[in-house]
Amino acid sequence: MNPAPSPEQERQQLREAVRRQPDDFIAWLMLADAEMGGGALDAAAQALQRAQALRGTHPETLARLGRLHWMRGEHAPATTLLRQAAAMAPQHPGIALWLGHALEDAGEAEPAAQAYAIAHRLVPGDPYIAAQALNWQRRLCDWSQLAPLSRLVRQAVAQGRPGVEPFAFLSEDSSAAEQLACARLRAAAFANVRPMPATAVRRDGPLRLGFLSNGFGAHPTGLLTVAMFEALRAHPHVQAHLFALNRDDGSEIRRRLAAATTLHDVAGQPHPATAQAIRAAGIDVLFDLRGWGGGGAPDVLALRPAPVQMNWLAYPGTSGAPWIDYVIGDAFALPDALAPHYSERVLRLPRAFQPSDTTRVVETPPPRAACGLPEEGVVFCCFNNSYKLNPRSVGRLLAVLRGVPGSVLWLLSGPGHADARLRAAAQAGGVDPRRLVFMPKLPHPLYLARYRHADLFLDTDPYNAHTTASDALWAGCPVLTTPGQTFAARVAGSLNHHLGLDALNVADDAAFIDTAIALGNAPARLAALRAEVMARRESSGLFDMAGFARDFAALAAEVGRRHGWQG
Repeated sequence: MNPAPSPEQERQQLREAVRRQPDDFIAWLMLADAEMGGGALDAAAQALQRAQALRGTHPETLARLGRLHWMRGEHAPATTLLRQAAAMAPQHPGIALWLGHALEDAGEAEPAAQAYAIAHRLVPGDPYIAAQALNWQRRLCDWSQLAPLSRLVRQAVAQGRPGVEPFAFLSEDSSAAEQLACARLRAAAFANVRPMPATAVRRDGPLRLGFLSNGFGAHPTGLLTVAMFEALRAHPHVQAHLFALNRDDGSEIRRRLAAATTLHDVAGQPHPATAQAIRAAGIDVLFDLRGWGGGGAPDVLALRPAPVQMNWLAYPGTSGAPWIDYVIGDAFALPDALAPHYSERVLRLPRAFQPSDTTRVVETPPPRAACGLPEEGVVFCCFNNSYKLNPRSVGRLLAVLRGVPGSVLWLLSGPGHADARLRAAAQAGGVDPRRLVFMPKLPHPLYLARYRHADLFLDTDPYNAHTTASDALWAGCPVLTTPGQTFAARVAGSLNHHLGLDALNVADDAAFIDTAIALGNAPARLAALRAEVMARRESSGLFDMAGFARDFAALAAEVGRRHGWQG
């Protein structure tokens, strides 16, 4: 049996097909799809020009033009074209799905969810579409069909049916073994990628570390890593090269990252070109800072541009990918019990695996009233994204409010009608909806300052606070959490552990509710706890980025030596 063609071979075959039959409308569409799949957007545009010349008003043509605009980040034309295509072909699940993606990125949350729901009704057994519908029900706090959709998605993974995105799957109440199965199914989609010729780690000279991400700017990844990269300059035996999949956003974080490292702008490049840029830079160890988190480049990593490749930071789970050799965690977030459920070899830092920007100043916030908060009463907060606010987590938050008279719950405003649905859940749970206060998304310094008004951060489960927990602790706000059985459920617990506050890592929902109520009814204890967080912030080492950089450089050097580097 002949092996399936690689993506590049498939594109070459389609180019040859349209050369032989230039009037073959379907072939031009197939070529456009293949070029978009390979990240070659200019080539896709050329193919679509030929398709337009043949059948410019066909819904398949309009849909692909919309998809191309979507991939370029051009939201208005993308949604316009895909809406036109969907109206012309209302029974086409693929067009409904693409419309959902475009509306999602355009910030039209409720219409996006409706598009995904339509696609799911058209093909109810498709795992990918079901997972998209489920993900958006979670984001919008619409729990009406949550249980059946979740069962369908988990059954698909159990049956080995591909299509479920591993990042969204982290929000399910799944085990580490299920998460590994999901990731392996996703990675299998790249089985036909032909790796680049193998290279070896250099023997002499500084070890070159590459970091691939779409978050090098005013983004959680940039915020977490910038101070670490600045501190890493004190270790000349390693050199940091950033490969930015996102364009320069003009932010101060991007400027600092560029000053602290060698930054390569690979935004919008075809995947092979990005892989070649990594190879040309002589990268010895490449760190994937996105994983399956969205906006990453698994196509690039599957090409094996570096001799050693690692999963770190942004995706709190296993890659399930044969092209990733190691994963970095710490002994709390990724204990020995989880290692059998990781496809990678597990490496651990001696401190929390997650760095932080310790140059930030926590400013004075506006008065409580200007933030929508009452002048008196305990302020509980949970600034996690809305998809983490599942019925179980919200149920225990409401139980805390019922147990602490006069308290309020401060939440991050969600997309669409999520806030209204949460208020309705509060009403149904016997809590005055006015006790839920919503904060709009703000520039990072303004958001960080608001933690000065928060008395206690109440975490979610099974996907808990990560960057947000770090933000809260840096601002002096204690975090109450229930560490679970997966990496995604243990990050806030890891931060507490390394801060020396294991008392805030409680065993279960009952302990969570009881602890929060006891603290909420004892303002002096809350004030003392906040003071303890601030003291431990300075003394614990959790926010010691010079120490973090030292440990990170040592870990990278040890990996280099395993693969032949002699320093």
